[in-house]
Amino acid sequence: MSGALLRLACTATVAAQAVLAPVPATAAPDPQRSVSQLLTDLQKQYRQAEQDTETYNATAERLRRQQAEVTRLDGELARARLALQGSRTEAGRLARQQYQNSSDLSPYVRLLLARDPQHALDEGHVIGHLARERAETVARLTGSERRKDALARAARKALDNQLALAGRQKKERDAVRARVADVERLLASLTPGQLSAVARLEQQGVADAQQKLTDSGTLDDGRPPSTAGNRAVQYAMDQIGKPYQWGAQGPRSYDCSGLTSRAWDHAGTPIPRTSQEQWARLRRVPLAELRPGDLVIYFPEATHVAMYVGAGTVVQAPRTGEKVKLSPLASFPVLGAVRPDGTHETPPSA
Repeated sequence: MSGALLRLACTATVAAQAVLAPVPATAAPDPQRSVSQLLTDLQKQYRQAEQDTETYNATAERLRRQQAEVTRLDGELARARLALQGSRTEAGRLARQQYQNSSDLSPYVRLLLARDPQHALDEGHVIGHLARERAETVARLTGSERRKDALARAARKALDNQLALAGRQKKERDAVRARVADVERLLASLTPGQLSAVARLEQQGVADAQQKLTDSGTLDDGRPPSTAGNRAVQYAMDQIGKPYQWGAQGPRSYDCSGLTSRAWDHAGTPIPRTSQEQWARLRRVPLAELRPGDLVIYFPEATHVAMYVGAGTVVQAPRTGEKVKLSPLASFPVLGAVRPDGTHETPPSA
């Protein structure tokens, strides 16, 4: 952890020199702040950045679905317009026939004057057929008009929603960038000694939390993954070393839920994009029943997620400035765990 903090601090220092040069006073470290206060501030900034990232991810997913809906409605509207054109053509044909027959006796009058009953019945059948054809044509025309109008209204509303989501996404993207800049500024304000002390304190907190889980028996192992869970774990493990990037779903970089959702998608079990939706919609399991492939959700707002790989360890895309890596399960405050698949089959032996 200390290495990650120091690497990010170097990057942040360079950025701060470029961005904060006009106001150097804001970059000066505060000697009155204790190491615990610095760690609290840093963790708060990371957490807020991740909250903003998951909000951005949720809006991006809604925007993706809305774009698909706009495309679908546009296709239906085009087909409805073609159907309406066909109905109008048919109605025009019947109107011309009606006009051309307007000087003759009404078909109904001809039926009444017919001398041959069989001929009368035959002509009556024809008249009935013509009447039904006209009624059906009028009904098709009316239905086509209504469908076209309804689809046009739906398409306009869908497009308005898409534009609104795109505007919201831009604001949320700016919010994430601002949070990341806050983290960089805070790191740039710390001395190397403060950075080392903060990293040691954070490591100690994680070790203590992990030990509590171990002592409680929560991390007892022995449960094998399902076949799909095994594939998801293998995919996630293959991503180790790739950088964290907010909003990313691979293949070159990931954020926390981008990694877990992509891994399970690769395993053939699509799951929600964000950690909050994963927590809300997937089946919850006790920590004592964890098996590889299950997802561990962190923080009260469910704003971080990692994948359990066994032995009290998770693979995760931790946060800005770090890379996909193996970590203790207790790296962050645990909210609970969920299982993307409900099967109990074991993977085939190698």
